[in-house]
Amino acid sequence: MPSKSAFPFLLIYMFLAMLGIGLVIPILPDLLKEFGADGKAAGYLVSAFGLTQFLFSPIAGDYSDKYGRKPMIVVGLCLFAISNLVAATAGHFSLLVVARLIGGMGSAALVPSIMAYIVDITTEQQRARAMSFLGASMSSGFIIGPGLGGLLAEFGTRAPFFVSASIGLLAVICCILLLPESQSVEVRLMRLKSKPKRENIFRQLVQSVRSRYFILLLMIFALTFGLTHFEAISPLFVTQSYGFTTREISIMFMVCSLIGTFNQLMLTNRLTQRFGEKPIVSSMLLLSAVSLVFLLFSGNFFYVIIVTMLFFTFNNILRPTINTLLSKEAGDEQGFVAGLNNAYMSLGQIFGPVLAGLLFDIDINLPYLFGAFVLLVSTFVAVKWLRSKNVEINQENKVLNVSK
Repeated sequence: MPSKSAFPFLLIYMFLAMLGIGLVIPILPDLLKEFGADGKAAGYLVSAFGLTQFLFSPIAGDYSDKYGRKPMIVVGLCLFAISNLVAATAGHFSLLVVARLIGGMGSAALVPSIMAYIVDITTEQQRARAMSFLGASMSSGFIIGPGLGGLLAEFGTRAPFFVSASIGLLAVICCILLLPESQSVEVRLMRLKSKPKRENIFRQLVQSVRSRYFILLLMIFALTFGLTHFEAISPLFVTQSYGFTTREISIMFMVCSLIGTFNQLMLTNRLTQRFGEKPIVSSMLLLSAVSLVFLLFSGNFFYVIIVTMLFFTFNNILRPTINTLLSKEAGDEQGFVAGLNNAYMSLGQIFGPVLAGLLFDIDINLPYLFGAFVLLVSTFVAVKWLRSKNVEINQENKVLNVSK
């Protein structure tokens, strides 16, 4: 068992993976203009990342169980750096899409391996807090990406990619030299010999529908769908509706990310200890839906910042809470379930931006309204699931009391 001093490195690596997703968002208008692409291309470019992440996540999660967490983390960081180098030197729009596809593969290798690594080095009592910090790293990278991309774009539209690639290469070196493997050789050999070959991703998704953790995976999809739905279209929306500049968009994302992450770190553990994970999930889904609708009510810069900050806060609290519940349900299949987690997150990253772009062409308010609708439906599903879980627990308690 490695020292928990590895934990800060895991947070940094997760931050980098999520950073690459949103980095391109604020510079999309400039990139589209540079390559002569239309508005729908923006949604496809953002979604490309999620496509390969979706296809490779369960495979990578299974491999991390068999061959170790560290090798998959190194592979993920290498692909992350390569994707940014390709984007930085792209001379055609199709190469930007290729870069995003490579980045999705890197995230597929990185994210489930980091989640499984944390499960390896924490007890069940420590896991909620550890997942909270991991969720903060994930959400802040996911949200800071657009803000950082906008600020670096002051030095040119390719500057964000060059900086991100440099940081990625440094992270690879640090990972190779400093990160220990969380699983012993004996455990890896045992799993390599005993674990059956997994079904392909599509069969896994079908099988996951009948699993005990399907509703949690569905919530991961809804959460990511709502966030990417918002992020993909937000720069275009506030520019056309309220006249925001690129600098104002960058400031908005940076400020809201920092405050949202701070709120998550301060509130998540306290809320879950007081109310439990399950009630927090349904309430945060509902509040996220409401905040999306409220973004349509005013173009005042400070109003938009406050409502966006609340939206990010609700999302930041929700993600680690769901991850904690998933880790409890996963048993000895932590890497595999983490891979499915990433696959459902990838589906949200695929469909969220694409639908947002299509709806934006119809009416600029539709993306926010539809995103809120998806989150609202998920709230009702979560409430129903909570009730069924409570009934199961009560029945089990009655059986135990009778047996005593």
